[in-house]
Amino acid sequence: MNNIVAIVGRPNVGKSTFFNRLIQRREAIVDSVSGVTRDRNYGKSEWNGKEFSVIDTGGYIKGSDDIFEGEIRRQVELAIDEADAIVFVVDVEEGITPMDEEVAKLLRKVKKPILLVVNKVDNAMREKDAVEFYNLGLGEYFSISGMSGSGTGELLDKLVEVLPEMPEVTEEVEPLPRFCVVGRPNAGKSSFINALIGEDRFVVTDIAGTTRDAIDTKYNRFGFEFNLVDTAGIRRKAKVKEDLEFYSVMRSVRAIEHSDVCLLVIDATRGFEGQDQSIFWLAEKNRKGIVILVNKWDLVEKDTMSTRDYERKIREEIAPFTDVPILFISALTKQRLLKALETAVEVFENRKQRISTSKFNELMLPIIEATPPPALKGKYIKIKYCMQLPTPTPQFVFFANLPQYVKDPYKRFIENKLREQYNFSGVPIDIYFRQK
Repeated sequence: MNNIVAIVGRPNVGKSTFFNRLIQRREAIVDSVSGVTRDRNYGKSEWNGKEFSVIDTGGYIKGSDDIFEGEIRRQVELAIDEADAIVFVVDVEEGITPMDEEVAKLLRKVKKPILLVVNKVDNAMREKDAVEFYNLGLGEYFSISGMSGSGTGELLDKLVEVLPEMPEVTEEVEPLPRFCVVGRPNAGKSSFINALIGEDRFVVTDIAGTTRDAIDTKYNRFGFEFNLVDTAGIRRKAKVKEDLEFYSVMRSVRAIEHSDVCLLVIDATRGFEGQDQSIFWLAEKNRKGIVILVNKWDLVEKDTMSTRDYERKIREEIAPFTDVPILFISALTKQRLLKALETAVEVFENRKQRISTSKFNELMLPIIEATPPPALKGKYIKIKYCMQLPTPTPQFVFFANLPQYVKDPYKRFIENKLREQYNFSGVPIDIYFRQK
C-alpha cells in the first residue's frame, strides 16, 4: 500500500511543475502507454526507496478566478480527509495572498504532516523574500524552484521521513481476489454492493485494511470467495459537492491501488463521462484488471441497437486499451449481477496467467516473421526470442538486435496478436523490446 501525498495551493503557484518534477523519473517508466496524457493529476513517485502516490489537486479546478475560492477550500478539505501528507505550495513572487491565508487557516488545525513549500525561489534575493511565509503559522518552510528543481531534494527527504508507516498487507497462501467497486458519485456503487452481498451480508470476517478505512470484507457467495475492497470514503458523503470531479478520483485512488480487479460502475443514463474516464485510466495506469458495469440499464430506452451502440461509444473512449469486458446491469432489478462477479473472477484469472517460454516463442515468432517490424534507416530489425517476465502483472519482453527502432504502432500490433492468442480480456499488458 502506498501513502497518498496531496499538493494543494491556489492557482498558478507552480503546483503542476512541481508535480511533474516529482513523478517524471517514474512516469517515463511507469506510463509506457503512448498517448496517455489523459490524467496528469495522479502519479507515483519514489524517493530513498519509499514509494508514494501524488495527487495534484490543482488540475481539477475549471473556471475563472472568482469561483476559485470555494473550489479550493473544498479541495483542501478533501485532501485533509484523504491524504497522508499535504504539500502546500505558495509563490514567492506574489507573497502571501488572502487565499494563502485561508488555506493555511484550514491546515493549521490538521494533525497530519504539512509541508509548506515556497516556489520560484531561484536567487538569493528571493530567498530573503521567502521569510515572510513564516507569518502563515505553519512553521519551517522549504524554498524550491519547480523549474530548475533546486531545493526539491531536501523537501523530499523530509517528506518521506514524515510519511506514516503503512501496514503490510499480509497475503494468504492462495490470495483471494480483491475486487473494488469504483465510479463517480451516484452511479449506484452502494446499491450494487448491497445487491451483490444481500442485506443479510454473508460476512465471514472483516479485515481492517489501512488507517484510511479501506476495508477488506471477505465474501462467500454464489460459489465465489473474494475480498471486497470497500473504502468507507466511497460510502461516506463528505462536505464536498457531489459533482466535483476531484472527489471521485481522490476517493478511488486508495481502493484501486489496494485491489486486483476494479469494477467500474457507470450510470447508463449519463454515459461514459470525464470522471469515469479518469477512474478508468487510474486503474489502467496501476495495471489493475478492469470490468466496466453499465448500471441502471433498466432506465434506458432501448431499441435493437442500443447495447451495441453504447458499447462501441465506450470502446472509442478507452482506445487503445479496448479489450475490456463491458456488462449492462441493474443493481435495482439484480439483472446480470452474477455475470458481473463471474467476469471479475475471469479477469482476475487472466491477470495471473503464466505462459511457458517455449510455447510463447512457438506461437509469436512465426507471427513476427510473417510481419516483421518495418526497417528504419535501411536497418532491419530482427526479433529472435521472447518471454513473459515473472512480474505480478502480465509483462512480455522481446529480444531484438535494434530494440530502439521498434515504434509504438508495432508494439500495438504485437499486443493485439498476443490478445488474439491468449485471453487477457480486462487486463493491461506491458510489452518491452530489449537488446538481446
